[in-house]
Amino acid sequence: MEIIDDKTIILDRELSELDQIVLRFVHILEKHVPYVLISGYVSILFGRPRTTEDVDLFIAPMSKEQFQALYDDLLSNGFWSIISDDVSELYSQLQDKLSIRFAEKGKVLPNMEVKFVRDVLDRITLQGKVKVITKEGDLFVGNIEQQIAYKKFVLMSQKDLEDARHLQHLFGIDDHNINKYKEVFKYYGRL
Repeated sequence: MEIIDDKTIILDRELSELDQIVLRFVHILEKHVPYVLISGYVSILFGRPRTTEDVDLFIAPMSKEQFQALYDDLLSNGFWSIISDDVSELYSQLQDKLSIRFAEKGKVLPNMEVKFVRDVLDRITLQGKVKVITKEGDLFVGNIEQQIAYKKFVLMSQKDLEDARHLQHLFGIDDHNINKYKEVFKYYGRL
């Protein structure tokens, strides 16, 4: 791994099957809408040896017509919605600040848990995304410090705390840079 700057990381390891599924999915997404990968998958991407059933990501809000085009593109490229095949229902769920899930056709796991950006903090996450360059394509993840802090101070499950420790150690980020997010989370009502 090589950190180019605070917005670009080169990841030179061989990609897992999960990574390849994620890359296929986000390459379809990025033709239609900005996205950012968040939460547990970020630690997995950077080498934490654990499994996951879902890959969380935010997408920018889009019109129903744009969502229809995205949905059609996902279907024609081997993905399906495990929630519903009714595009209006899926779009309505996104507008209601709920997530929807896509997986490879014929499978349920792993699935991509897609959410519209809901508030200012989500927009900050989308705007502050970091480009990860891999041998098989690029993807965008949330700011590493913010991801660590969110897991450490908001989510706080054992798995989240272990993810946070892994990322903090790997990237050599001190507690001061993580702790500054506490006030941000408090301000936006997450703490």
